[in-house]
Amino acid sequence: MIKRLLEYNFPEDLKNMTVEELSLLAYEVREFLLENVSRTGGHLAANLGVVELTIALHKFYESPRDKIIFDVGHQTYVHKILTGRGDKFPTLRKLEGLSGFPKCYESPHDVYETGHAGTSVSAAFGYAKARDLKGENHKVIALVGDGALTCGLSYEGLNMAGGSGTDITVILNDNEMSISGNVGAVSSHLSKLRTSRKYLNLKEKIKRNVVKIPAVGEGLYQGMENIKDSIKYAVIENAALFEALGFQYIGPIDGHNISDLLEAFKASEDIKGPKIIHVLTKKGKGYVNAEQNPDKFHGIPPFEIETGKVINNSKGISYSDLAGSHLKNMADKDERIVAVYAAMLEGTGLEKFKPYHEERCFDVGIAEGGAVTFAAGLAKGGLKPFVAIYSTFLQRSYDMIIMDVALQNLPVVFLIDRAGIVGNDGETHHGVFDLSYLSSIPNMTIMCPRNGNELVDMMDAALTFDSPVAIRYPRGDAYYPKEKEQGMTLEPYEVSFGNDGCVFGVGPMFYTAKKAAERLAGEGIMVTVIDPKTINYNEYSFELSLNFNKVITVEDNVIRGGFGEKLSAFVSNHGLKDMKVLNLGWPSCFIPQGSQSQLYKLHGLDEEGVYERIKDFVKG
Repeated sequence: MIKRLLEYNFPEDLKNMTVEELSLLAYEVREFLLENVSRTGGHLAANLGVVELTIALHKFYESPRDKIIFDVGHQTYVHKILTGRGDKFPTLRKLEGLSGFPKCYESPHDVYETGHAGTSVSAAFGYAKARDLKGENHKVIALVGDGALTCGLSYEGLNMAGGSGTDITVILNDNEMSISGNVGAVSSHLSKLRTSRKYLNLKEKIKRNVVKIPAVGEGLYQGMENIKDSIKYAVIENAALFEALGFQYIGPIDGHNISDLLEAFKASEDIKGPKIIHVLTKKGKGYVNAEQNPDKFHGIPPFEIETGKVINNSKGISYSDLAGSHLKNMADKDERIVAVYAAMLEGTGLEKFKPYHEERCFDVGIAEGGAVTFAAGLAKGGLKPFVAIYSTFLQRSYDMIIMDVALQNLPVVFLIDRAGIVGNDGETHHGVFDLSYLSSIPNMTIMCPRNGNELVDMMDAALTFDSPVAIRYPRGDAYYPKEKEQGMTLEPYEVSFGNDGCVFGVGPMFYTAKKAAERLAGEGIMVTVIDPKTINYNEYSFELSLNFNKVITVEDNVIRGGFGEKLSAFVSNHGLKDMKVLNLGWPSCFIPQGSQSQLYKLHGLDEEGVYERIKDFVKG
């Protein structure tokens, strides 16, 4: 079957296929996805859920002339197969391989690059306005997951587009899930719409009967807008949400019935202006393990198809799970502690917390800005909020961190998961900017644990602060050193080999620097290695550099605006002209996908690369 799938000339062959043939194709696509993603890992459940929907989209619309914009972007695997990239799937999410997200450089069918939720409607509206101003004639379609409707940016786009009269189609892929289950009023509203088939049938029956009236039928039907709205309000409570925003509503449609989908797309062609097609799908469709555990199979490493068991050689506990488990232990003793997360319960380790303190665990949906402001309110109310969000997603709440938390100097603790390079998700998910965007904010203390013991200790220490604290930690297993280290203190930690130079290793990069220093010591180059632990307006760790003529910084963050540049500014401001500083970190570009070890090596941030660069620098 896989060989046959790759023999198609996609997307052209779709145009000549019957609905029955397309339905058979859906089975082949699912088998192809399972066999490939089980080997490479990736976002499986979401893609299994949009197989028929994506097939129908490429059957009906003329991509890339018609612009299909995918929200979030992790649901584009089927799109990539149907646009001629099936043969590249063995390289999915690998270095220099096929991306797991839309990439314009890969194909003209990828018309907009996305990696965070909520962007598609605004982007599609921009595309549609550009089309109109240029006098062009093509369709613009935004495919939005229902999880994205917990994101405020989606409503900004709906508000702009709905009031414009511009021809744009929004397809709402409603699978009752984002990553973890959906929450909030919008989720409840969609649940009601899922039962609204009776309204649609009644509306169609009235239309058929009224238009048959000789001479006056069409005119009479056109004058029945108020009556139609009355029926809608009577049959479906709150069903006019989207139409109140200016969109004509079509649905709900069975998202796994290609014939119904094509019929809905055709019907939408008769509607001028903004319209929304509500499609019902099942996340993980066709693979029982993913259907039963869609959150587990949202983004999954390589796994066994038969059992669904992850093929994972890790024997340790991840930083995420450690943070969630320890927060539960802290909350057992302190009733002020509450947890806030943005649709990523399992990803942030809070499934270790929630079963024990459900009333103190808050999912705000994909609304990171709202999470931060909500936490500010909790802190104002006398609680101790811990906000667990991935570094890359925390970027979306930058203004709220400054204005709602830091300006009021509130004791909100940010548990910044996936800080640094995350690996195969690539540019949109690497957390390499947080040291830069947080370290200039007044009142903010950033803690960088170098191992699992320090993460636990820093969480305890953060609880004693009356000001904002951010604790950043990487993806992967927490490191536990075999050798004895000093007990918890926020003072910098030193391992001295000599005075030939000083190396600051931020967070877990301390151990990379330490291993390099040990190798250098064997060659007679004696440097001291320092873990600064905290990064804030306390310049104590910077002052330690005054004892050396050569200073190196190593961090899992972009160099620009990071710890190293701040130390360099400290040196310059103190007029230390004889001191030389070398900053090691990520360059000012977007780092592509690849395994963490591959990317560290590629950019000279693995042990060998750091060793060579320190050696060259110290030797002059």
